[in-house]
Amino acid sequence: MTALQPFRLEAYFSVWEFTARHHLTASDAESLSLPDLLALATPEDRAAFETLWLGYTETWGAPDLREAIARTYERISSREVLCVAGAEEGIYAALQTLLTPDDHAVVVTPTYQSLETIPCSICAVSGVPLDPDDGWSLDIDRVASVMRPNTRVVVVNFPHNPTGAVLSHERFEALVELCRSHGAYLFSDEAYRLLGPEGARHLPQAADVYERGVSLGVMSKAYGLPGLRIGWLACQDRDLLSRIEQTKHYLSICNSGPSERLAVIGLRARDVILARNRRLISQNLELMDRFFQAHPDLFEWTRPDGGCIAYPRYLGKDGVEAFAEALVKQSGVLVLPASLYRSDLGVTPHDRFRVGVGRKGLEDGLAAFDRHLNRT
Repeated sequence: MTALQPFRLEAYFSVWEFTARHHLTASDAESLSLPDLLALATPEDRAAFETLWLGYTETWGAPDLREAIARTYERISSREVLCVAGAEEGIYAALQTLLTPDDHAVVVTPTYQSLETIPCSICAVSGVPLDPDDGWSLDIDRVASVMRPNTRVVVVNFPHNPTGAVLSHERFEALVELCRSHGAYLFSDEAYRLLGPEGARHLPQAADVYERGVSLGVMSKAYGLPGLRIGWLACQDRDLLSRIEQTKHYLSICNSGPSERLAVIGLRARDVILARNRRLISQNLELMDRFFQAHPDLFEWTRPDGGCIAYPRYLGKDGVEAFAEALVKQSGVLVLPASLYRSDLGVTPHDRFRVGVGRKGLEDGLAAFDRHLNRT
């Protein structure tokens, strides 16, 4: 067990996210403005937002919000949904509730930092690295080799942050069966699910296919609505959700009422929003293809399977950390170097950097990137 470490990625963003001229590493799809979102609302939903009473909301989330979320699943009812204040609260509350010092957890690496550091602050943790030579896939036999009698939870994230990898259906099913055979929970961060270029494949949601699957969803990524700070946990184990709700009492207590109304509008307009974002990702990936093809001596580029981020390799002799620092300081182009995804559980690639393909304005950022390379 260790104390929670400083959140490297968020600390880096606190310095550069709103000062860099070109945010080339954004992890979300293009956000909607409030008027754009309200234009998608039914008259009834718009009136519910505009006449909202600004009091406390239900800890579990508004009933119609939970119902709208449940409709995005195959087998989950609204009683099996707990709303949370963004994905981060969901991660913290779920893992703090699931794990005790006597437990063991398994985490894929590299990963979004809190998926690793929160379990490590509670109990023993084994890391299983994704294989860049196998499309960043997960070796299920390797997961099996680190499972213990006290393994309480396996933590995964697909589409993966930072690589955009998506497991094959066969490996995902094998992972579910492995967890079932050990009686372990499968905590599945599905924040990027349904994002990707047009025609991308999508995995089932863990909560739909496994009685101990815990699916994490959020309005931030696929819906492009991070400012709402609305996320959720879905699980067939209602007793577990009730215990997580008790943990939430020490955190946000309840969600923002205006955000809940707006999230309902977004969920009911999901087909329109997702189609728009997938088109933009497809267009941006073509721009990325051309950019990296023009610099084969400096970069190794592989398209992501899904989501809206990717993890190209930097081949320059100066190393990716010095490269990323010079890029943002000299040219105002922000990317995330590999150090922000390092793991204490094993070796992770040191020559990668994260880029985002979900927002508008990518042409300007890539042009500034290209000018920087030509100068340096």
